Amino acid sequence: QVQLLESGGGLVQAGGSLRLSCAASGSIFSLDAMGWYRQAPGKLRELVAAVTSGGRSNYADSVKGRFTISGDNANNTMYLQMNSLKPEDSAVHYCNAQGVLRDRKYYNFWGQGTQVTVSS
Repeated sequence: QVQLLESGGGLVQAGGSLRLSCAASGSIFSLDAMGWYRQAPGKLRELVAAVTSGGRSNYADSVKGRFTISGDNANNTMYLQMNSLKPEDSAVHYCNAQGVLRDRKYYNFWGQGTQVTVSS
C-alpha cells in the first residue's frame, strides 16, 4: 500500500499564493508519476498538473503560467506552487501517485484531499 500525506491547502485572497505538498510512503518500488487534481462542487474532478519521475510535467490550460509542479524523487514528494490564485481555483485538491509496489504490482492511489479556497 501507498500512503499520501497532503498539506498546504487553506484560504487565500485572489492574487495570493499557496504551496501544496504531497509525500508518498509505503511499499513503493517505483514512483513513476504524481499529480494534483481538483474537484469543485458540482463539477468533475480535473487534472491540474502532473510530473513524472523523469521530470516531464503537464498542466491544465487554466493554470499554465501561474502554477508550477515539481518533484523530489529522493523523498517521494511533490510540490505545487500556486501563484496568482483566482476564485475559480477554489476546490478540493487531490494528490495522485502511480507506480509499482514492492510486490511488482502497479498502483494508482489518491490522497484524501485538501481544500483550497480563494476569496474575491
